[in-house]
Amino acid sequence: MTPWGALLADLVATPGVSGHEEAAASLLSRRLPDLGWESVEIDGAGNVVGRRGRGERELLLVGHIDTVPGGPPFRIEGPILWGRGSVDAKGPLCALAAAGGALPLPPGWQVTLVAAVGEERDSRGMRYRLPLHAPAGCVVGEPSGTTGVTIAYRGRLLLELAASDGGAHRSGNSGPLTATVLAAAALIGRVRSLDDPSRLVVDRPSAAVAFMRGDEEAGRSASVEIDVRLPLGADPAAWEADLASVVQNVEVRRLEAVAAHHVGRNDAMARALTSGVRTLGARPALLVKGGTADFNLAAAWNCPLAAYGPGDSRLDHSDEEHLSLDELDRSVAVLRAGLEVFLASRRV
Repeated sequence: MTPWGALLADLVATPGVSGHEEAAASLLSRRLPDLGWESVEIDGAGNVVGRRGRGERELLLVGHIDTVPGGPPFRIEGPILWGRGSVDAKGPLCALAAAGGALPLPPGWQVTLVAAVGEERDSRGMRYRLPLHAPAGCVVGEPSGTTGVTIAYRGRLLLELAASDGGAHRSGNSGPLTATVLAAAALIGRVRSLDDPSRLVVDRPSAAVAFMRGDEEAGRSASVEIDVRLPLGADPAAWEADLASVVQNVEVRRLEAVAAHHVGRNDAMARALTSGVRTLGARPALLVKGGTADFNLAAAWNCPLAAYGPGDSRLDHSDEEHLSLDELDRSVAVLRAGLEVFLASRRV
């Protein structure tokens, strides 16, 4: 097994659910020097940050170390590694760590690896790093498969519908639980009315219930979180106002808002990574995704940007999450070749 394969196995075996990433972050910080990283720290948000080189121009590699709960039990069967995070997104993170740790750096360059916390919840790790970097190029580690390069993600609007009262009999007053359920139905119905199934996923909205809570003891209260995915060009504030207008008898609170982002097929990082795919003798594919990632927040840096990493994103958050270690190795080769192309294209 390669050093990065062994690192991935240990990381997947170490739980790192959002909000509880400390053990996984500690493990990664100890192991990064073995992959060539010259300095490693854990920052004020809990992110693991590795660095190489001292140049003024920065190549930034951003992955995330947290996961959602659950998943299949960790195990390795032949070349297949099973477990939560193998695909989303400790596998892509380890690929970035391996490629960035061995990447030849031209004069004037440094490379930074950020293993962010909280991506699966509120992207608190990425938000902490945003003002600390002005990169000349960025790769976000997310599963795209060995031959895919992702250039677009939908946005996200996470809304909480909440209501409470001092208590009453349900026969005369249906109460907060019913109010929030009806409001959620109205909101989701509004989103569906704006959908056009004939369009690409990145151009379509969607909505789903993410969380529900209700209590009828010592006063009645209820809340429902609605995860709305926003198409390209959608203004999160305008969508929030529109959706709030269709619900009644509940409070609408915004928990998170991030716009969709698309870099285009001529983006310098996307072109570099597709050239890396070709070094395998494979045909690259440019992908647009229906989810949302730290890629969306990285748009604030206004630099060449793409997302890449091993794994089948259809396995994200599932009980079948697994990754081929052979695919991990191929993705490291793609990243190494593609990043070399990118750095060479930036020479002045």
